[in-house]
Amino acid sequence: MPCLSALLAEHRSLLVLDAASTRIQVGWLRAGEPAQWIELDDEANVAVFRAVEHLAGLQIDRVGAFAFCEGPGSILGIRTVAMALRTWTLLAPRPVYRYCSLALVAHASDRPDLSVIADARRDTWHVFARADGLRRLPPGELRGALVTPAGFRSWSPLPPATGTTPYAVGQLLEATAAAELFSRTEAADAFLHEEPSYATWTPQIHRAPAP
Repeated sequence: MPCLSALLAEHRSLLVLDAASTRIQVGWLRAGEPAQWIELDDEANVAVFRAVEHLAGLQIDRVGAFAFCEGPGSILGIRTVAMALRTWTLLAPRPVYRYCSLALVAHASDRPDLSVIADARRDTWHVFARADGLRRLPPGELRGALVTPAGFRSWSPLPPATGTTPYAVGQLLEATAAAELFSRTEAADAFLHEEPSYATWTPQIHRAPAP
């Protein structure tokens, strides 16, 4: 798995898109130049494209590679980013790399024992710890120091004593530039622990009860 520094050295420029939280964050990174970041508090289907438009000097056809947060986080936001990436790479093929939101936060921390969590619905939690990687656990199995990134939606009450940590992607990436957090993907999409399963049913005509 490459690190951010290696990606910039290879591709010279990188467009980073993160819609995992309620704040859409888009960064334009070029080797040897200061990074530009735009953050917008708006719906992802608007904010992602508006942020790209506002990045000075950015032309999509000149991007060397793309990087995006595949989650955990807002499924709608992440899939909006994935749709944009599939369109842009269809018009002009370029490498796409993904990273995990919780891993980014964990590796930026100076506490190796920290567990970073996000709501996984159905009374379970996404959990990332450096020693164990990414898992999905019920609340009763959460242990140790817990934090959740700011701006991540939750449908269940946070476990007791869970702290909140900033989710400023530009700062987190700068702090983890040498960490191997990225992997290449041929099909950008939101992270899922497992593919969804659907129940089957047989349609029946409703009839009045027999007398």
